[in-house]
Amino acid sequence: AVKQLWGDGDHMAEIDNMMAEQEAICGEKAKSVCDLFCDKAVRWQFITLFLVSSCMQLIGVNVVYFYAYNIFIKAGIPPAQIHYVSLGVGVTEILTTVLCGFLIERAGRKALLWKSYTVMALALGLLTVTLSLQDSFSWVPYCSVALIFIFIMSFGIGPAAVVCPLPTEIFIQSYRPAAYVFNGATNWIQLFTLGLLFPFIV
Repeated sequence: AVKQLWGDGDHMAEIDNMMAEQEAICGEKAKSVCDLFCDKAVRWQFITLFLVSSCMQLIGVNVVYFYAYNIFIKAGIPPAQIHYVSLGVGVTEILTTVLCGFLIERAGRKALLWKSYTVMALALGLLTVTLSLQDSFSWVPYCSVALIFIFIMSFGIGPAAVVCPLPTEIFIQSYRPAAYVFNGATNWIQLFTLGLLFPFIV
C-alpha cells in the first residue's frame, strides 16, 4: 500500500513509525473532545491547533471575500464581469492550495505559515492604503484588485493548505477524531462571531 501511494523506494522508516504508533495505541479507544481538553499529554498539540486555527480566521480572509465585490466595482469592472473575476479569485485559491501540496515537504509547514502570514499582513496593510486613496488616482483601484489576488494566493499557499491536515500530523490516531471535531467547531464558532461583530466594528 505504501509503495502504491509513494512509489518505489525505501519506506521502512515510515512503516516502522506506523507500526510503533499501532503498538502504542493497541486496544486504546478513540478519545472524546473532553479528553482532548483534559489530557496533559496532548496539551501543547491542543494549544498549537487552537492558535493556528484562530490565526486562520483572524487574518481577515473572510472579510476580504465579503468586500471583494465592492472593491471590484470601485475598480471599474462592469457588474456583469465581476462574477468572472470572483471565479478567478476562487480558482486562484484552489491552484495555490494544490501548489502548496508540492511545496509543503520542501519548504516546511512552519516556513509556509510564517511567510504566508507575513505576505497577507503586508497585503492587508497596502489594501488599507489603496482603499483610502481609491478616488485620488485612476490606477489605485486596480492595485486593490491585485492586492486581493496576492492575499488569496498567500492564503492558499499557507494557512488554507497547512491547517487542514494538521490534526492528523500532530495527534496520534486515538485523538484525531476529537481534534478534527474541535478544529471544525472552533473554525465555525469564530467565523460566526466575526460575522456578527465585524459590521459593528466597521
